[in-house]
Amino acid sequence: MDANRRQSGIQQLLAAEQEAQQIVNAARAAKSARLRQAKEEAEREIAEYRAQMEAEFQRKVAESSGDSGANVKRLEEETATKIEQLNQQAASISPEVIQMLLRHVTTVKN
Repeated sequence: MDANRRQSGIQQLLAAEQEAQQIVNAARAAKSARLRQAKEEAEREIAEYRAQMEAEFQRKVAESSGDSGANVKRLEEETATKIEQLNQQAASISPEVIQMLLRHVTTVKN
């Protein structure tokens, strides 16, 4: 009987070991599946974040290029105004400058 009980105990230990191995294998498979799922979720979040950042970048580029056109137009207007002011100033003092130059050119010193 003692041999039968030992054999039965060994069989129970082997069965328990197989059951434990199945539990470990199932846990490994579940861990692997969860890691795969976490990786997919992370990749999806990264793709969404990248799309958001790209959209924001494109919006800022569009805004700055739109402002650039407005800035160019404003600068052109300011430049035209400054040129007109300089032309008016030159026209107002031009006769005096011409007289001064003629006086110096035509005056002979001994």
